[in-house]
Amino acid sequence: MGKATRAAFGDAIMELADAHPEIVVLDADLSKSTMTQPFMKKYPARHYEFGIAEQNMIGAGAGLALCGKIPFVTSFACFLIGRLETIRICAAYNQTNIKLVGTHAGIGIGEDGTSQMALEDLGAMRSLPHMTVLQPADANETKQAVAWAVAHKGAVYLRLTRQNMEDVHGPDYKFQIGKADVIWEPASKPKHYQATIFASGGPVPEAMKAAKDLEGRGFMARVVNACSLSPFDDEAVVKFSKDSDRIVTVEDHNIVGGLGTAVCEAAAARACAVPVVKIGVRDFGESASPEQLYDKYGLSAPHIVEACLRNLN
Repeated sequence: MGKATRAAFGDAIMELADAHPEIVVLDADLSKSTMTQPFMKKYPARHYEFGIAEQNMIGAGAGLALCGKIPFVTSFACFLIGRLETIRICAAYNQTNIKLVGTHAGIGIGEDGTSQMALEDLGAMRSLPHMTVLQPADANETKQAVAWAVAHKGAVYLRLTRQNMEDVHGPDYKFQIGKADVIWEPASKPKHYQATIFASGGPVPEAMKAAKDLEGRGFMARVVNACSLSPFDDEAVVKFSKDSDRIVTVEDHNIVGGLGTAVCEAAAARACAVPVVKIGVRDFGESASPEQLYDKYGLSAPHIVEACLRNLN
């Protein structure tokens, strides 16, 4: 088992800190949870604690960016998105070099329950001009995404998991902005697939389990990881629609506004003649284990298998 992408983020900023003294970290009383406490202890003069005042933290982060710093503004994703009007002006409208890091995304956080579960954040952030939106699938991709964000001049929203994530990328993986990557396909590499599964964030391992299950039943499916949600890889949708009976999207986010919407937008804009089946959250979450919630809300492998096979002979 790998590690949570929030933990990989904490590792990444520690690894980048010496080479980039302009990196600063802003917290809102959650440094233990956002995994920024090691940075705070090693670089106390570059860490700012705001308490439970996220709106003030975002504004201060924008100010630090305008002063030449690279601020990583961190909190639970649900608390950041609750200050959307401040993000809209301070980050997007003014095109500041601020990096917003939302941890504990989706129902995968488990027992913390509804009030802590960000399920609308991707839709909101994707709607903002000049905002890059990233949701890495494992530690390797997270570290590369953080390094890219440091080099990039502009606002970035990084959506991270509380739960541990299996490693789905090998050591040779190279993150590319605006590009999706195939992380699993049958060894036979057939010319035609019953389904191409687009997944992002927490459900990626479940999508891989589903594809392997399908292969055992004689149905061919590939899994595409979509880390970059804005900009989005429209060309991947076009490409995979040509050799697939259907596209299935799965995400730990509201069914509206996130990965599924991005895929449907691309398919409609390019007149792709392929049905899209969207799997996502259609209600608020509740308190239970991540595994129980993924099964109840249809994000687990058996539900993905069913979505791939439905109405197919």
